[in-house]
Amino acid sequence: MGGSFRRRHNNRKRSGRTWAWAIVALIAASLYAADHYQLADRLTLAVTVPRTDTLGATFPYCTEGRRVTCVVDGDTFWLSGERIRIADIDTPELSPPRCEAERLKGEAAKRRLRELLNAGPFSLTAGWRDEDQHGRKLRTVTRDGRSIGDTMIEEGLARRWDGKRRSLCG
Repeated sequence: MGGSFRRRHNNRKRSGRTWAWAIVALIAASLYAADHYQLADRLTLAVTVPRTDTLGATFPYCTEGRRVTCVVDGDTFWLSGERIRIADIDTPELSPPRCEAERLKGEAAKRRLRELLNAGPFSLTAGWRDEDQHGRKLRTVTRDGRSIGDTMIEEGLARRWDGKRRSLCG
């Protein structure tokens, strides 16, 4: 009888250790995948906090020299001296565009972003990562709880950011 109890007790200990290692392996694999596939750029922390849109300014287009509050392109702008990259979208490149189609669509996205930012107060929400590799703050821009990025996607001026740049050029 004593041996039977000891065997069952040891099996339970082994079973518990196996589960602990399985959980550790799952966490490690998740962290690796999030880093490797840049999932963190696409994840936004969902926080239910009542808020009002309180940010706003007049946004001209950025020019050479000191940038304080201005629009760089369709997914990047400056606000009060901070460079912001809209975290949930990607728009065609303007610096430099790889072809005429990319330039035209990039200019349209830039114009639309300026219109949307100048349309009234908005909110900025930080995501999983605070900054991208270029030092830009990664933020989702919302007005009345709706993403400005979603508006630009619906209008065909942006695509959902998936961690990879894509060109419009063949």
